[in-house]
Amino acid sequence: MTVLCYDGYVQVSRWMNRDSLAVAAGLGAPLVVTAVLVPFRTSFANTDAALVLLLVVVAVAAAGNRLAGFLAAISTAVWFDFFLTRPYESFAITSRVDIQTTILLLAIGAAVTEIAVWGRRQHSAATRRAGYLDGIEAAAQAAAAGDSPTALIEDVSRRLVRLLSLRSCTFQYGVAGVGSPARLQQDGQVIVARQPWDVAAQGLPAGKGLELLVESGGLLRGRFLMTPEPGARPSREQLLVAVAFAGQVGAALAGGQAARR
Repeated sequence: MTVLCYDGYVQVSRWMNRDSLAVAAGLGAPLVVTAVLVPFRTSFANTDAALVLLLVVVAVAAAGNRLAGFLAAISTAVWFDFFLTRPYESFAITSRVDIQTTILLLAIGAAVTEIAVWGRRQHSAATRRAGYLDGIEAAAQAAAAGDSPTALIEDVSRRLVRLLSLRSCTFQYGVAGVGSPARLQQDGQVIVARQPWDVAAQGLPAGKGLELLVESGGLLRGRFLMTPEPGARPSREQLLVAVAFAGQVGAALAGGQAARR
């Protein structure tokens, strides 16, 4: 558990460092690029300079977060106005075209940021789904190969800890309902005292724990008894992946029983 917590801390630290750098770039990069363009501001159209600055916004938004992208858009508009529009070194703008260009810089920069954030979310979701599928496939292969059910149970327990943000996860043979814990159903719904529980709003129920039954061929094989971390809020997709893991364990236990016969 300590290793998992340390890994999580390292990953969070890396993301915080990345976001901090992106915010700094959003503030500073437009100023640097604009300063580079100053010696040439009389030799090309301001619209061309605006396109160059938009590339900066795109780069920051793609590498950072929404805050970094918005700061880059605002910084770009401000320094474009100050250095590249007449009168120079002033925030006054006398040209209607320059006013329109500055407004477009801000608007397009904000739009590009939202597109970049959306794309990053889609990429993250696709990566997570690929990881879930890899885990399910690995469990299925282990069950089909007739590997030790004990080893598979231990592997699935570790996967459930990471998947659902659990404090602990243990497997109990032939047990269901003992201690009246909450239950993760086969459809991914969590039931507490026979009532649906809103995981998205309230997180996983702690209290008496959460059980995930392992069944195969209509027979109870056992349960995973899980203790969630405070505030753990796995998605419905993650809950369904947990159910799939339990199904693979059930198949392995059924196969092992058949082999003994």
